Amino acid sequence: MDERAIIAFGQNGRVQHLDKLLPQRARLLSILRMSKTKKQPADKPAYMVLARKYRPSNFDELIGQSAMVQTLGNAFKLGRIAQGFMLTGVRGVGKTTTARILARALNYELEGDDKNETGATIEMGELGVHCQAIMESRHVDVLEMDAASHTGVDDIREIIESTRYKPLSARYKVYIIDEVHMLSKSAFNALLKTLEEPPEHVKFIFATTEVQKVPVTVLSRCQRFDLKRVEMEELVAHFAMISSSEGAKIEHEALALIAQAAQGSVRDGLSILDQAIAHAQEEQVSGADVRAMLGLADRMRIFDLLTSVLKGQASDALKQCEALFTDGAEPVRILIDLAETTHILTRKKILDDRGAAALSEAERLRVKEMASKLSMPVLSRCWQMLLKGIDECTKAPNQIAAVEMILIRISYAADLPSPLELARAIEGQSEGTSQTAGSARAGGAGTNPNSAAPHALDRAGGPDQHAPHAMSDGDGAPVSSITSTGAISTMQAQPKAAAFHEDTGNGLSSFEDIAELIGRDGGLVLKIAFEEHVRPIRFEHGTIEISLTDEAPRGLANDIKRLLNNSTGDNWLVVVTDQQGDETLYEKKQREHQSELAKVKQHPLVKEALRQFPDARITDIRAIDKSTTDTEEGER
Repeated sequence: MDERAIIAFGQNGRVQHLDKLLPQRARLLSILRMSKTKKQPADKPAYMVLARKYRPSNFDELIGQSAMVQTLGNAFKLGRIAQGFMLTGVRGVGKTTTARILARALNYELEGDDKNETGATIEMGELGVHCQAIMESRHVDVLEMDAASHTGVDDIREIIESTRYKPLSARYKVYIIDEVHMLSKSAFNALLKTLEEPPEHVKFIFATTEVQKVPVTVLSRCQRFDLKRVEMEELVAHFAMISSSEGAKIEHEALALIAQAAQGSVRDGLSILDQAIAHAQEEQVSGADVRAMLGLADRMRIFDLLTSVLKGQASDALKQCEALFTDGAEPVRILIDLAETTHILTRKKILDDRGAAALSEAERLRVKEMASKLSMPVLSRCWQMLLKGIDECTKAPNQIAAVEMILIRISYAADLPSPLELARAIEGQSEGTSQTAGSARAGGAGTNPNSAAPHALDRAGGPDQHAPHAMSDGDGAPVSSITSTGAISTMQAQPKAAAFHEDTGNGLSSFEDIAELIGRDGGLVLKIAFEEHVRPIRFEHGTIEISLTDEAPRGLANDIKRLLNNSTGDNWLVVVTDQQGDETLYEKKQREHQSELAKVKQHPLVKEALRQFPDARITDIRAIDKSTTDTEEGER
């Protein structure tokens, strides 16, 4: 372009008369000469985040999804390639990346393969003709659509219309629809027919994080692959490889913390890793750096806090919590860390494993020490209180105040005895536990969590002792026991009450005996019907007279007669009358149960237990063999 043309072009893109532009000519020429002589700086490539820079380009680089890769590999070898694929999973596990790799595998073709003999394969050792364009989302035959911004039926109609045309250069025309659950109902309906019977050159790949929102009619037309969360060990190894490639120095503890925070999401973990490298600048990234960056509390300090809480040392717990908050730990995060530590201790007690991968050797030793001293009921109670506390804290206007109140609550509950200890304390059979029982008060009023009563971490460790502790009344007969679950049960066997006691010669002397026979030979359904709907009237040799409730099943009397005949070998007569009859066996059991319940509630031991635990209730009353109980007591 010459100087005259530039001047003649004028302003606003309109050609103007040269005479009108002459006053500006000198300035425009000066600008033109400067632009010719000024050196343009070399374009510096834009920084690419780690999640994009290290995005897998083939199935060999895809981590954590071996089951899916194996299935696809076998399907490709056998030529059993579906017309549609549904990729599901949480955010960041690689759904969109897998969709692009799958599109690349479907259209894999090497340079010079004019006969297209390569075929679809998951073994893509080198870049094919279409690979680069597909991975960069610019291939003309691989079309990506974000269903979050294209939700309507018109967008789907455009796709359906384009499926009629064969691909321009690739083997298949592939449609990748991300977040497919965002499509409208009409859009899904419009897609169904084409998805079920697409042209042979068309493949659909869907990705979604909420597969439950996808209609089952769409799911049934696709091969579904659930991309699972990547295991923590795999994430740590993957992040270590990337850190080495980037020339960043990062401790293993820091990598473990990042992998733990990622919760199985590769993208989330790489975003945190990117941030950690920038946070430490040129220095080595330590675990403390990651904790400070993510607002996590120091794990050892969490162990100290949990120890103080479970020992009932409320004042020490509040001071430690305040120090954590001052150092930058989020209030809710403190409770979450306490809950995670409780879970680690519980797993250690059950599985005796080495703990989470994010723990250091010193932390593992601390877990072993604490787990040996804590019982399962204490850990379970602490877990439940922390879960409730986390929910309360998120709703509280002042979160740190809510955390402190929750810690105080757990501290005051730390010296509560187990039901077994309470029973022994009330009975006075276990030396040293009465002090524990006395310190347990319903509302905690006047209770000092720092008192000398034995707390959760002060009690003996090892296997939990939860065998029922037998107690007796004034006559020495066993009366009741309080189990570790708080259930109060009678130990005095009650004589079986039978309405009729005439021996028929077949081992049947009462309606209760018939019920047992029906339960043994006729099944549970017939037994329940007999107990709930049959009102006894008369029992004689080979004959029973009954009346039935209004809700009795049709043919119940015939079913009873048939079973009695088959089981005894005699010909029984079952007479159904309109008389009122006695109460049913079910009503009789309920009446006797309520009577026994009232009797148990009047026992001094039970009354004292219910007074100590106002919210407790009697859940069961059952007979216990005295000889077995005596044997258990002797062993203890």
